[in-house]
Amino acid sequence: MRIFSSLYARALAWSRHRYAPWYLGGLSFAESSFFPIPPDVMLAPMSMVKPERSLAYAALTTVASVLGGLLGYLIGTFAFELVAPLLQGAGYWDEYEAAQAWFARWGFWAVFLAGFSPIPYKVFTITAGVIAMALLPFVVASLIGRGARFFLVAALMAWGGERMERTLHAYVDRIGWITVSLVAAVFVVHRVGAMPG
Repeated sequence: MRIFSSLYARALAWSRHRYAPWYLGGLSFAESSFFPIPPDVMLAPMSMVKPERSLAYAALTTVASVLGGLLGYLIGTFAFELVAPLLQGAGYWDEYEAAQAWFARWGFWAVFLAGFSPIPYKVFTITAGVIAMALLPFVVASLIGRGARFFLVAALMAWGGERMERTLHAYVDRIGWITVSLVAAVFVVHRVGAMPG
């Protein structure tokens, strides 16, 4: 199925829109608390189209994402009972339980890893609010994790230019499904490892 290449082509078109930075900021904010589409789908093509703006786009994505993460934190603190059915309905409940286990085991580093990895960051922001994680470490871990991810994406796309765009477009479906498979495998291994012997 070629859903990833279709989404990629659409995001590339959005990245050339005159209001693209506003869309990128809105998407980055929303993804950290409730929206399912990661901002990388806009950040990458925008950085390729305007490499001289790539670091500014990465900074915008990072700040908006962390602000959205604070909204997720507030949702977890004050409205978890309302969003719990939504997490279950959207298929995020297993990730929520895994996030709780990560927090119990790694604390601060759980947010950092979630910010950098393809694991849904919104699940960790809501969980951080549920467990009342200290706000300053939450913000610092989010800034480092999200910033490392978005600046890396922007730098690679700016460096690769049209050559990288062609390569990514040719292999985006395979890359997308490999990523999905790897994330699924990580969760399966984690769940099996957490089962009592």
